Amino acid sequence: MRMALHALCGAAGAAWRESFPLRGRDVARWFPGHMAKGLKKMQSSLKLVDCIIEVHDARIPLSGRNPLFQETLGLKPHVLVLNKMDLADLKQQQVKKIIQHLEGEGLKNVVFTNCVKEENIKQVIPLVRGLVEGSYRYHRGENLEYCAMVIGIPNVGKSSLINALRRQHLGKGKATRVGGEPGITRAVMSRIQVCDRPLMFLLDTPGVLSPRIESVEMGLKLALCGTVLDHLVGEETLADYLLYTLNRHRLFGYVQHYGLDGACDDITSVLKRVAVRLGKTQKVKVFTGTGDVNVIQPNYPAAARDFLRTFRSGLLGPVMLDRDVLQSLPLAAP
Repeated sequence: MRMALHALCGAAGAAWRESFPLRGRDVARWFPGHMAKGLKKMQSSLKLVDCIIEVHDARIPLSGRNPLFQETLGLKPHVLVLNKMDLADLKQQQVKKIIQHLEGEGLKNVVFTNCVKEENIKQVIPLVRGLVEGSYRYHRGENLEYCAMVIGIPNVGKSSLINALRRQHLGKGKATRVGGEPGITRAVMSRIQVCDRPLMFLLDTPGVLSPRIESVEMGLKLALCGTVLDHLVGEETLADYLLYTLNRHRLFGYVQHYGLDGACDDITSVLKRVAVRLGKTQKVKVFTGTGDVNVIQPNYPAAARDFLRTFRSGLLGPVMLDRDVLQSLPLAAP
């Protein structure tokens, strides 16, 4: 404990990178198309639903949402569920700014949830019911049941939300697959019942990314949240951006978690120490003038994967990746 406190005190006074070296990275290469087929399927299913439930990651509440959702599916009442709230650093002022900004975009129905632990899940069904009853149900006025479409970018917890609602209201288990990587849901599925009073069904849909990612940094935030496969960006690049973010926000939980001597802004040095600490090393044969020599080298990709996994599981503490965006927003007077 004394070592950790000393390290953190030293880190608090250190100078960290003020910007991340983007080096002309091509963000378009990381993200596959805009998945137009899935979006067209959603549009064709609109006549079957009364409401849209959009799920997004609470760590990036203002970044990376697909603008096409609002443009093409915006005819129906819309609920935004910001999932994984337990992983996001949600201070009171930040929550106010998030809600004010979203209301300015016309989104007045926002719920912060943790689907895995079923926190705030009970708010979703009554909110959807109220919105549907307060709107005109195009060609569905004669139907007694409610139906909502669950949409969002990959790996934000759409299927987890459906399963959590089923457990909460029906006492039943999984109806749809979930996973820790993008692309688990491949197609718009048949209706899944999540409640009997009122009788409500949900449509699960594949994750659909925006056709254009605004910046490389937004792409890195999305990738940190697992919306694309890590190897498309590079595990070590993602680990470096994570280290840059943690240090800038003065979040030094990684020092204590890995038992490091102190905080550091050099990803190679950090991954080397993480690899040695975890025993993630490998023998490499080096050719010299006097013969072959076996050298023990750190397994940097393995260390980077562990660093990312630890962050995503919340072991480094809650993090708000959109902190820079929120700091630039004014806080409106109450």
